[in-house]
Amino acid sequence: MPYFRIVVLDKQKDPWGKFLENLGDYNPRTKKLNINAESIKSWLAKGAQPSSTVHNILVTQGIIEGKKVRVSRLSKRRKEKLDKKKKDTNDAAEAKKAAASKAAETKPVEETAPAEEVKPVEEIKPVEEIKPVEEVKPAEKPKVEEAKTE
Repeated sequence: MPYFRIVVLDKQKDPWGKFLENLGDYNPRTKKLNINAESIKSWLAKGAQPSSTVHNILVTQGIIEGKKVRVSRLSKRRKEKLDKKKKDTNDAAEAKKAAASKAAETKPVEETAPAEEVKPVEEIKPVEEIKPVEEVKPAEKPKVEEAKTE
């Protein structure tokens, strides 16, 4: 179960050893925070510097003013990789933007042709009379006789 104490101690001392003053505690599971704001302000006035996490807690509680500090640290290798990815993304966006502007410059402006006059539809003439189709008799097929060979 995580449970943290907020203490004041000398920089060279062991954080698990003796401390100068206990300023409060924090339970991250229940989000319960007990701190002595007056003692914290007096220690900060004397020159004490809070850790990044404690600084962020104090900013959240309104004890000190300012922006939160980044707590996590990136390795040099990971930072280089993120910077490269960001640069590639920016380069791709710039290339896309340049291609779009170039296409807009080279594309001629199309002039719209004037509308053609609409021609009236010719009237449909009625069919006079439908004549029946004559019946065609199939042609007789010639008879083929087989030749008898002896």
